[in-house]
Amino acid sequence: MENDGFILSYNQNQIIMNKHYLQSQLKDSGKAYLFYFLGGSHYAYMGNWGIQILFWITFGGMFFWAFIDMFRISSIVQKHNMPILQKIADLEKREKDEDFQKQMMMMQAVKNG
Repeated sequence: MENDGFILSYNQNQIIMNKHYLQSQLKDSGKAYLFYFLGGSHYAYMGNWGIQILFWITFGGMFFWAFIDMFRISSIVQKHNMPILQKIADLEKREKDEDFQKQMMMMQAVKNG
């Protein structure tokens, strides 16, 4: 019984660490706009260095691409954040399920002991 509790505790710590890491990967639209207006480096902020270099080389698609991006930044950030938020939701569900299992094991131990 004790060994099972240790495993659940270890798994919960892993879930918490993974959740914190994923939360650190979330991007903010405000910061993306800030990077856009300060050097057009919004793709670098998002981690898309290939597109960022192409953006710089073409001068933002001769400013046409840059103009369009001004209206697309929030959707680009949302598209980046969506899979991360889904992973966080999955981890939270797993955390709740493991917590429920732990509580059930404790209730079973009290009932049997």
